[in-house]
Amino acid sequence: MFSTLAPGREVTVRLLKHSQEKMRYAAIVVDDDGNHVAVRAPFAGDVTRDMGFVQFEAGDVFTEHYWRNRWYSIKEVVAANGVRKGWYCDIIRPATVGGGMITAEDLDLDLWRSADGSQILRLDEDEFLASGLAELDPKAAQQAQRTLDDLAELAEKGFDALLEF
Repeated sequence: MFSTLAPGREVTVRLLKHSQEKMRYAAIVVDDDGNHVAVRAPFAGDVTRDMGFVQFEAGDVFTEHYWRNRWYSIKEVVAANGVRKGWYCDIIRPATVGGGMITAEDLDLDLWRSADGSQILRLDEDEFLASGLAELDPKAAQQAQRTLDDLAELAEKGFDALLEF
């Protein structure tokens, strides 16, 4: 059994890419059942990030869901005015939680689901192919691709039920 994080506690979220730290930021624990941990944080960027299908901007709030046994994270994105923009999902190795930190290693595959479900986009497949993961860690690469397929199926139904505690 894993130790759990107390709701209301501040933690650091640390995102890795190719074993290098990509970013870190503070978040507040929403809940943790020992496997599924949710945290909330404001958009961590300094400038608006136009993804082409959505803009992440100052005032956006991300409620981020990580699992200690699943190969993805799901981040609900809500605008400053309280309107849900959608969910940004990263294919990651199962998150590690400890020492006041959640660490997630990004495997270069992502998925976007708009708030109304009209857009479900697979993202960064070119980056994934260029990453060399298939050669370096074929089992992880296969798991990442299967997970993206599974997550796309889940996105069709919506994430609300999956994200409940």
